[in-house]
Amino acid sequence: MRKLIIAIDGPVGSGKSTVARRVAELLGYAHLDSGAMYRAVAWKALRDGVPLDSPDRLSNLAHGLRVDLISRDGKLHVVLDGEDITNAIRTSQVSNAASIVAVVPGVRAPMVAEQQRAGALGGVVMEGRDIGTVVFPHADLKIYLDALPEVRADRRRQELLEKGELHDVSKVLAEVHERDRRDREREISPLIRAADAVIVDNTAMDADETARVIVLLAGETAKATAG
Repeated sequence: MRKLIIAIDGPVGSGKSTVARRVAELLGYAHLDSGAMYRAVAWKALRDGVPLDSPDRLSNLAHGLRVDLISRDGKLHVVLDGEDITNAIRTSQVSNAASIVAVVPGVRAPMVAEQQRAGALGGVVMEGRDIGTVVFPHADLKIYLDALPEVRADRRRQELLEKGELHDVSKVLAEVHERDRRDREREISPLIRAADAVIVDNTAMDADETARVIVLLAGETAKATAG
């Protein structure tokens, strides 16, 4: 059966990374986390003192980086210029910086080109905010993953808590609303649902249940495209 390109888009806290990873595992596909690439650029910018309001310097930084996404021991590792920064890029500071970095055209161009190269042959599950609209507009299956803001905020808070960051739920909810606004209103590749995407609302589903729904959709898509 032909291997598909599966695009999963959605707002912060919708569970894209976890769900995409599990879908990839169930299908035997590669998991490509586009957001991790922008987080890597943001982490490097913060570490090196590159101003987030300087598009030229951010662009120069991005063009000089090598970001590898490597699956190891059932986990996706993010390796920047040979250094594993998987855990370092998951802080709230890097997350907020990534949403700023990701709208810079000079940063997006090399990242999108790499994403397209990595997924061109199919057999991939790629997630982000513009995968089905910009990176792979002709993806075989497009999913728009969403949940109520309160649920997404709670998930985000739990994720940060696991990394040792304690945040008040009201603060995280405010950050979720701000990220939603910024992602949807940005000029470059805003977060929008592709017209042919299937909406999967996982407000009342955990990651495993959500992944199984998407795997079923993938099976139906594969059969339909097989002719």
